[in-house]
Amino acid sequence: MKLQVIRQRGIWWTISLAIILAGVIAMAISWSQIGTPLRPSLDFVGGTRLQLELDCTQPNNCSKPIDLDAVRGVLDAQGLGGSSIQAVGQDQRIISIRTANLNVDQRTKLQQALTEKVGAFNPKTIQIDSVGPTLGKQLFSSGLLALIVSFAGIALYLSVRFQPDYAVFAIVALLHDVLITVGIFAILGLVIGIEVDSLFIVALLTIVGFSVNDTVVIYDRVRETIVLNPGRHINEIVEDAVNQTLTRSINTTLTVLLTLISLFLFGGETLKTFALALIIGFTMGAYSSIFIASTLLALWREKTGKAIVPTAAPDVTEA
Repeated sequence: MKLQVIRQRGIWWTISLAIILAGVIAMAISWSQIGTPLRPSLDFVGGTRLQLELDCTQPNNCSKPIDLDAVRGVLDAQGLGGSSIQAVGQDQRIISIRTANLNVDQRTKLQQALTEKVGAFNPKTIQIDSVGPTLGKQLFSSGLLALIVSFAGIALYLSVRFQPDYAVFAIVALLHDVLITVGIFAILGLVIGIEVDSLFIVALLTIVGFSVNDTVVIYDRVRETIVLNPGRHINEIVEDAVNQTLTRSINTTLTVLLTLISLFLFGGETLKTFALALIIGFTMGAYSSIFIASTLLALWREKTGKAIVPTAAPDVTEA
């Protein structure tokens, strides 16, 4: 069955706009609540994060979930009232606390106070991370610069290899993928408190590279078909190019997604956010290459009077 990408392009664009709009609304709400469009992790804002797990080998120590109000009371007493507190896991026996930068004595004092108020913690599972605010800003600036440079490099490459309008709509498709990934994480940050760290920037850069690869394959087939069949309408050419490369795009994406899903399920807590970002971004990358970049190129060529490439006139010489 042939996929009707051109005839049904309004549907594809509506789906994308709806998801992007939901993400933008979530980012606006997040901005009004915490001052950033996404919920930043320790990597970006700096501070100290402690993750403590109740020691269930102690009698009656895990008989009930951690009392978050009791934890908040301990933090208030320590002068850390603005700290972020989050229970981890369904049984709520693990707690993650993000505070301002604490030295060794302050961390020890805080742990002792929490032990007295909440219960004994397993010393083997205690995790403590510290990042200075200056390093956090540098990570964010470097990640943003890397994204901008990658977009500029891709635009230049596609302009040289194809034509400027190909490059423009490839960049639009990349922005589509990044916006949807960021928007979904903004929604997840509001709903379940997911934070983004430095690996999230790495994921966005990886998504950009994967997405443009799919788009280049389709554009290459479009260009090839235009050369072989001058005089055909751009809508027919784009639709044929998409359908000819559709199996390849789907198989490539599914193969990568199987690996990423395994990484998400079994890769540990540190890699879950990274894997989830890649799953969303790679799925949207395949979608945008097929339904966004190609259909926008066809529409542009149609509106600018370049929908049909004229057949070259035969060279007639007089005898």
